[in-house]
Amino acid sequence: MLSKKQYLANCVLVRFHRQKEECQKILNHFKIILIWKKATAKRCCVDYVFHFYHLLMSMKRPQGRGLELARKHIASCISEIDYIRKCSEFLRANAHGISEQNLDNTTASGCQPIGFDASLNCRLSAPTPPRSIKIHSWEKALEYFMKLLQDLDVVCSYSLDPSLEAALLFVVKFQKSRPDLVARAHLQLLLVQDGKLYGRDPMFSMITGAAGLPGVTENYDFQKNEFMVQLGQLVINLLKILCTNAAWQRRKLGKMLQDWHVTYVQLEMTLKGEFEEASKTSNNKKICFKIYQHILAWVEEQTYWIAFRFLNLGFELELYSVHDYCMVYWYIYVVLIKLTEKKHLRMAMSSDSAKKKTKKKRDSFKDGEIDYQIPAAVMFLQSQIYLAEGLSMMFAALRNECRIVPLQSPFNTEHEIFIQQFELLQKACVPDHISYVSFKESTMHANFSTLAICDYFKEAQRIAKEVKSSFANDPDTMAELRRVEQVAERNSIALNVCQAGALDPKLKISFTFCHHPFYATAIVKRS
Repeated sequence: MLSKKQYLANCVLVRFHRQKEECQKILNHFKIILIWKKATAKRCCVDYVFHFYHLLMSMKRPQGRGLELARKHIASCISEIDYIRKCSEFLRANAHGISEQNLDNTTASGCQPIGFDASLNCRLSAPTPPRSIKIHSWEKALEYFMKLLQDLDVVCSYSLDPSLEAALLFVVKFQKSRPDLVARAHLQLLLVQDGKLYGRDPMFSMITGAAGLPGVTENYDFQKNEFMVQLGQLVINLLKILCTNAAWQRRKLGKMLQDWHVTYVQLEMTLKGEFEEASKTSNNKKICFKIYQHILAWVEEQTYWIAFRFLNLGFELELYSVHDYCMVYWYIYVVLIKLTEKKHLRMAMSSDSAKKKTKKKRDSFKDGEIDYQIPAAVMFLQSQIYLAEGLSMMFAALRNECRIVPLQSPFNTEHEIFIQQFELLQKACVPDHISYVSFKESTMHANFSTLAICDYFKEAQRIAKEVKSSFANDPDTMAELRRVEQVAERNSIALNVCQAGALDPKLKISFTFCHHPFYATAIVKRS
């Protein structure tokens, strides 16, 4: 017979064993869940690698035939990354010994990565400078692959528009998102294949289409001309260069300008020779002469577009100081004037060719009654011309009235800085007859009183508002017009404030790029 104390002790012992068994069951169940989560995470990683491999293989198929299949693999990769992230959160929450300090050096489960040595490059690349490699943390690696998949999805969603101008604009727009090397390489592979656009459209037909001659057949010996073959190679190189990073792109575009200028001069000399023979020979020669005229105008327009892109990349790479803005905006203004002239000429030639094909004899007497309107694309460039000229004159006025102290450098004068900034443009004669002397003559008499009389910013704002209706179906151009309008409006207000407080020494002026990446916005404050 047990005593009361012994009975109570046995009851406690039995209860303790029962709780221990229940805890063991819970612990075993938790281990099963943990193992299952780890297995799920590993399976998701394997599935991700599988879909990512097939994604890259699909994008490499010629003529963009695998883009639709590649987008399906991209969707699968994104879903696998979501599963991996959920599993990693569970594993990290139940891992032992992991903290925020060592999170950057571990995997999702808190373990050290296997098979990766950051010092491998330093030990094996003896002839090169020792570049240390930083391994991404788990979260940063997932973010990197998500960004890469989004960029590849943009490439795969491109409609392969059979237009050279559309391809160039797409590449420039794509570069604004700062894509990775992998995405840029696949975009370049998609654009240029076997010396053709998308691997299917010959460069000669693309150039003639961009020059406003879409109906020109390819049976003429003109396309076998040495200079036309050289021009086709220049277009291929331009597409490849636009797919590189900003620094490499700017350097290559500057050097490429000389090749475009030389090709233009050679085509111009050929055009003069064809002009002498056009009146003496068959209609075939006359057609070639017409092609030369259109292509010559397009080459010159494209040369100034490359120069404009070259100057804008300087802002993205932060190569200009406040003291350089006056000459930079002045050079942009000069380049934009030439670009607008050549674009207007090329569009006028294209419209004349289209009218001659569709015009009827009974409507010929109405030609004199039609009022010619400036194209919306030309008006859009004119708004940027006024904005660049206004900024150039504003910086010149601030310099002339000692609001911005000129750079006092013991190493470089302003003339030497001008040569350093625009040396590649000067060598290519883009634009022709432009020098430091012409820059000084244009800006030496600028002041706020003359700026108030001819307010360039108000003109830029007015044109941007007027031309908006023409780009209702183009969201990118609409966004650019809104940015131009914002910069012009705020600079116009700042100009009025500067003019009203011209004698106030406490008035301080600074500039920011919060509204536009290339055109500065003036901020006037009282110190």
